[in-house]
Amino acid sequence: MNENINKLRWRCRRGTLELDLMLLRYLENRYLVAEPMEQQAFLLLLELEDNELMRYLMGEQLPQDENLTDLVLAIRALPV
Repeated sequence: MNENINKLRWRCRRGTLELDLMLLRYLENRYLVAEPMEQQAFLLLLELEDNELMRYLMGEQLPQDENLTDLVLAIRALPV
């Protein structure tokens, strides 16, 4: 499991510090205790382009997919 987390940590490194911090905060504080469906949504989120991800996480828009929307809202709600 530790190896998988390290790989995910690497995938959380994006083009901007804001994205890096938000994704890593989720990974370190919620991913391991999340339901499998939410974990799967996180993997899908990591596949998105940085500009699309930025719009979602900065509150400019929400994904069409309900599971991704729930995850995006959860990531936005995490304390800084």
